[in-house]
Amino acid sequence: MAFTAKDVQALRERTGVGMMDCKKALTEAGGDMEKAVELLREKGLAAAAKKAGRIASEGIVHAFHEDGGGVVVEVNSETDFVGKNEDFVSFVKSVAKTIQNEKPADVAALMSHKLHDTAQTVEEALRDKILVIGENLKIRRFERYEGKLATYVHGGGRIGVMVQFDTSDEIAKTDAFKTAAKDTAMQIAAASPLYVRREEVPAEVLEKEKEILTAQAINEGKPKEIAEKMVTGRISKYYKEFCLIEQPYVKNPDITVRQYLDEIGKEFGGKIDVIKFARFEKGEGLEKREDNFADEVAGMMK
Repeated sequence: MAFTAKDVQALRERTGVGMMDCKKALTEAGGDMEKAVELLREKGLAAAAKKAGRIASEGIVHAFHEDGGGVVVEVNSETDFVGKNEDFVSFVKSVAKTIQNEKPADVAALMSHKLHDTAQTVEEALRDKILVIGENLKIRRFERYEGKLATYVHGGGRIGVMVQFDTSDEIAKTDAFKTAAKDTAMQIAAASPLYVRREEVPAEVLEKEKEILTAQAINEGKPKEIAEKMVTGRISKYYKEFCLIEQPYVKNPDITVRQYLDEIGKEFGGKIDVIKFARFEKGEGLEKREDNFADEVAGMMK
């Protein structure tokens, strides 16, 4: 029995399984739709697809660097419990290694690469993990940098940071630089900057902030000309809060991060600059799963 592209689409809509797997199942089933559904269920693919609609906002963030390259990646699960599962953690580390070695452009491209040290693609390995663990799992995002790097993971995978630096090869080899680089990564984890320096703040963000601060000052009863002067001072506070190198250094709030890095660089007759950073916090911006115990009990009783 022959089948068409519409049949493949219909099977995909019915099972939630990818197009290629649906095409294979229809080919194997000789175009018989019901048989194809059975085959997908037997392979566990349809079961994995059913889990795909469930909220995955837990999991872990992993970061590492070696040989001039580094990765920070977030992989989500439905429950915090799975985020502590050794098999899951091992999978996430293999995903990070794959990103490091294969340099995919994005998550979609990553899926077709062979998972590090396995014969499976990342997509196939992920699907297997979903079936074994019994939860929806998603590789949400990653960043890959090259150069002089530091990485830091906080709270067992709650926050992951990667920072890229510009400094001389001589300074980069020193223990003092390695300590400063790690301290900078920890600063980013703790203080959540949005930019490296004030020049990176988009003009529209700055204008909106000025509007809000001006309105605040006027609402406090200040005349417009006084309000505008107050805004200049308050914008400086904005920079100190959200621009990394202007933030008070967490380990010594009497100096800024810029001053701290300058001190270390000066020791060796050079300079240390931060080029860019990535800070991932597990589940940030995602809808959270809400378990209603009463509803769960009522459902069980039914």
